[in-house]
Amino acid sequence: MKAVKGNKVYTVDEVSKKDYLAQGYDITDDNFNVIERSPSATVPYREYEKIAKENEQLRAELEAASTAKKR
Repeated sequence: MKAVKGNKVYTVDEVSKKDYLAQGYDITDDNFNVIERSPSATVPYREYEKIAKENEQLRAELEAASTAKKR
């Protein structure tokens, strides 16, 4: 796991994860996919994830509608 904040990246374990979260770091896997977002983040990650999925669905619907309109 990694703790990421700005341009700082630290390798962390389960024990130090809570400390880094409290300091404002996001916790990611080794490929930098967010596992847990800092509680002090402006937008909670759950809300961000929900909106990102909705955005993806709406883009797919828009593309389908655009393709259907061209026919």
